[in-house]
Amino acid sequence: MDLKLNGKRVLVTGASKGIGLACAEVFAAEGAEIVMVARDAARLEAAAAGVRAKQQGPITTIAVDLSKGPERERLWSEAGAIDILVNNAGAIPGGGLLDLSMDTWEDAWSLKVMGYIHLTKLALGAMKDRGTGIIVNVIGMAGRSPRYGYVCGATGNAALMAFTGAIGGKSQEWGVRVFGINPAATRTDRIMSLSKQRAQAAFGDESRWEEMLTDLPLGRLIEPVEIANAAAFLASPACGYVSGAILDVDGGGAFKG
Repeated sequence: MDLKLNGKRVLVTGASKGIGLACAEVFAAEGAEIVMVARDAARLEAAAAGVRAKQQGPITTIAVDLSKGPERERLWSEAGAIDILVNNAGAIPGGGLLDLSMDTWEDAWSLKVMGYIHLTKLALGAMKDRGTGIIVNVIGMAGRSPRYGYVCGATGNAALMAFTGAIGGKSQEWGVRVFGINPAATRTDRIMSLSKQRAQAAFGDESRWEEMLTDLPLGRLIEPVEIANAAAFLASPACGYVSGAILDVDGGGAFKG
């Protein structure tokens, strides 16, 4: 299916690995021009080289620390005109309220929560002026089903869900669509680190992290490309009426008996 994304300029944050890298690959396969963004310049360039080896379209990289406001401003200045923004960068640690310092809350939210809000603001202003654009927020199912052991991430995700709905409900008046995707447990480095934290808390042994990933819907983790495919499809003209919505990709886990 031709998603009619050929020639679109797509900026993907957190693009050096996991869901972000998968998004870069999928959009590139559709003929889009990709701007890959991450903090680690060496890892980012290695990831970009892998995408370039598979696709012929332009793939550029910009290494920035998206937890800092001036760096977000620099990114937007250097990136140029963007048709589709994929907000994906974030690494909020696990732990209960009494386990996490306030500095940890502020550091974690500076990247995923404030990073998403600030980049959306920058993108929306430019897209409103042009009368067209797409913003995709990759959020997370914890915002829908909060748990004490991931309270910082769940609260941040819930805030981003509300933010996405509020912005997407208004932005459509300007020809801009804003929507979110909530992945459940996905096969990334992050799920391993969170599972190790949970195993340490539950058993005092992080090496038992795989025991935290049993009884999954469909008997497996989500593959990053499945989230990337959803992002590309929803961002395409084929789903041109989607704005303000959040797609839960959890294999029915929220309703599992």
